[in-house]
Amino acid sequence: MGRFLEAVADGILGGAVYALMAAGLTLIFGVLDIINIAQGIMVVLGAYLSYALSVHLHLDPLLGLLVTVPVMFVLGVVIQWAFIRRLRGRERTAMSLLVCYAVAVIIEGALYAEFGSTNVSIQASYTNSSVHVFGAFYLGYIYLIGFGLAVVAIGGIYLMLYRTKFGASIRATTQNAVAARLIGINVNRVAAITFGIGVAVTAAGGMVFGSINAFNPDSGYDLISRLLSIVILGGLGSIGGALVAAIFMVTAEEIVNIWQPTWAVVVYYAVLVIVLFVRPTGLFGKQAVRAE
Repeated sequence: MGRFLEAVADGILGGAVYALMAAGLTLIFGVLDIINIAQGIMVVLGAYLSYALSVHLHLDPLLGLLVTVPVMFVLGVVIQWAFIRRLRGRERTAMSLLVCYAVAVIIEGALYAEFGSTNVSIQASYTNSSVHVFGAFYLGYIYLIGFGLAVVAIGGIYLMLYRTKFGASIRATTQNAVAARLIGINVNRVAAITFGIGVAVTAAGGMVFGSINAFNPDSGYDLISRLLSIVILGGLGSIGGALVAAIFMVTAEEIVNIWQPTWAVVVYYAVLVIVLFVRPTGLFGKQAVRAE
């Protein structure tokens, strides 16, 4: 029973970490109608930035987020302004995949040139510490920190979307970009800032990911497959759906790992296939009603 409870707790906390990394991906899709397949390598880039600040400047990874989050935000704005903004027409979505892939390859090459292929990890006083829960099992502090960051990030995105004027501009742009322009909304500015926010979130996700796992520039490939699975299962564009899907899938994987470790990863993707067979739009997805 203790192992089962531990697996559920690990699934909830680990799922929240994946939701933190996936939140930006689903936000970008919801507003810009593009799939940023560079999101995985951007998480890895965020991890490397935290690692570099920790090793070279001896800056605590949590405090380092005050540096890495703005840096990743600016990077996202620049990428959207320089590449994504220029895409037009029916082929926009397909071309955006190629552009994002090119960005991913460039970032991966830069990371190889700077850090090489050796696995590294982020070290701090709390990355290898844990708390004893109910005398039954241990939970790592870094997972609790990741859960807290996920709550703050996802809650902050919700507040921005539904409690601010800029959020209203985002929702208007999502529903009908042409109509949004007609009422005076700067759609290009909204798109750039939204993309920046979606990338900025990867700084926090990368810090937690790099504290839990050893990583190298190739780590982005496995990450993006998992993040896309979460976003698709939750429903493209649904941030709440991404949170529920991440917790659901990681918990299922952790539970199966108790008895059949070799099948754990298979179950992760099997859950996706089964749910989509029953509900093609995902758990919280809706039929497309977007107008351009």
